[in-house]
Amino acid sequence: MTFGPYLSRWHLTVDGLSLHTHSSDLLPVRRAGQAAMLKLARSHEERRGNGLMVWWNGRGAAQVYEHDGPALLMERLESTPSLAEMVRGGQDDEATRLLCRAAAKLPQQQPWPELPTLRRWFQGLEKIAPSAGGILSITLKTAHELLDSPQDVGVLHGDIHHGNLLSTAEGDWRFIDPKGLIGERGFDYANILCNPDLDTATAPGRLARQARIISETAGLDYARLLRWALAYAGLSAAWHLEDGEGGLADMTLEVARIAAAELAR
Repeated sequence: MTFGPYLSRWHLTVDGLSLHTHSSDLLPVRRAGQAAMLKLARSHEERRGNGLMVWWNGRGAAQVYEHDGPALLMERLESTPSLAEMVRGGQDDEATRLLCRAAAKLPQQQPWPELPTLRRWFQGLEKIAPSAGGILSITLKTAHELLDSPQDVGVLHGDIHHGNLLSTAEGDWRFIDPKGLIGERGFDYANILCNPDLDTATAPGRLARQARIISETAGLDYARLLRWALAYAGLSAAWHLEDGEGGLADMTLEVARIAAAELAR
């Protein structure tokens, strides 16, 4: 897959170096002098996310200018200020509040787009946890309890973290790179507690403090949010184990242990 056909079709000029990830290719471009980003999805998941970006139509997420199959042309957002840098600079609380406020702007009106359910998302944990035992079994049990009694169900970004919220030149914050799911709203906030990096996420007192801020800013029950953090950490660890990343899985499960300990207080 190449950028060429889309550069021609949408009258784009290259405006920087391309970036390639495991699931997509990105190229800074300009159209009629306006800065934009051309993204080519290389996986079904990324295509689904592109479709959700179109459905959001610039409300809480980057504005989409063109969309055709795997290709998405969207507004180019700023890499600075960076929420991860804010955290490293001592503004963890403010970064969390910005993520929560931006998430609240993502539309939820029905009819919803056709998206997989959150229960399907947890299949990776269901495959690994029974044989692994220990804290992974606890995360799976917690996930099943939450999934069996969903609250406040809607369209989920599916990957809310510090690197997926960027600023416009005017200072508005907008999301990029959604996974696209249907499920309980609280799940979308759990990932914040595992980010922007695992050293930060496992720092003493950090998870409880940020969970309190999320609970207050997003209007979520504190204990239920901790249970989603416990479940999400297990799911993330299962993905790491599938990829042969045992060290990252162990660090992610430390987040689960911290959440479990906080719930037991």
